[in-house]
Amino acid sequence: MKLSFIPYSLFLIPFVAYSASAIQMGRIDYIAIHKADAVNDMKKTGVPASITLAQALLESDDGNSTLATEANNHFGIKCADWMGPTFTKDDDQRDECFRKYKSVLESYDDHSNFLKTRERYAFLFKLDVTDYKAWAKGLKKAGYATNPEYAQRLIKIIEDFKLYELDRGNDIAPVAIKEAEINGASPVTVPADKKTEKKNYSSSNVVDIFAARKIMTNNGVEYILAKKGDSFKSLAKEMELGYWQLPKYNEADNDKPLREGEKVYIKPKNDKASFASYVVKEGDTVYSISQELGIKSKYIYKWNNLSKNQEVQTGQKILLQKQKG
Repeated sequence: MKLSFIPYSLFLIPFVAYSASAIQMGRIDYIAIHKADAVNDMKKTGVPASITLAQALLESDDGNSTLATEANNHFGIKCADWMGPTFTKDDDQRDECFRKYKSVLESYDDHSNFLKTRERYAFLFKLDVTDYKAWAKGLKKAGYATNPEYAQRLIKIIEDFKLYELDRGNDIAPVAIKEAEINGASPVTVPADKKTEKKNYSSSNVVDIFAARKIMTNNGVEYILAKKGDSFKSLAKEMELGYWQLPKYNEADNDKPLREGEKVYIKPKNDKASFASYVVKEGDTVYSISQELGIKSKYIYKWNNLSKNQEVQTGQKILLQKQKG
């Protein structure tokens, strides 16, 4: 059987292209936006979130590759044995077929499922999920990439940005990512009208990773990340929305305080998730799962026959779609 997965950019050194026409994503931006997807994937598949993020950063040019931006394909997976949407792009040959995904999480899941279903990677899933060094070296040993420095490159990214904390169940605070960037671990994303300027960053000039308001998509639903001091009222004014819309879309009171980096949906959430089920972790609530996965709370209650305001239990498998039959 022809191998259906070929890493797209094994030797590419990530950088930010300084042009006047567009803003490219930097590593701190990518991590802040996609860390939750990597953690969700880890819970479902057992692939460390740190490994998924580090590989995605390398192979998608920090989320700036054409495959990533136009097909949500962050690992260069081609079309063999694929029945879903496709994207055509020149690679080793002209007009090669690549898989196209509805979301970045779907790309992460497909990549992890590739590892889980190939015998040569089976030994990796016997490793501790927190042993990122063993995972990185194991991927190289199994022949994932031909670059002799591949494992070291993954490990460096993970350590530069403290991604191992995600594997341990901890979050990465924005300040930790900023400190990593200040120490030279990552390029900086800057506004288009200032792309020609080069700045030296010090501890007294901290980069605000939420400086540019980006509209992102989760489960097909558009959202933004809250900045420090944001409220539903201020965001509604900024986004030119009715004062009632954001609280309604996010199923919250008008005066609910917003945390820095919190997802704020600017369109109604969906009635189902992009995958069938989810295993509840400690601290989860119906509402937190709803916000994390972009699905309305009432459908979590509905698909799981829960009474209104009944909460879920740690370890419980909950359905995120209507069951067939």
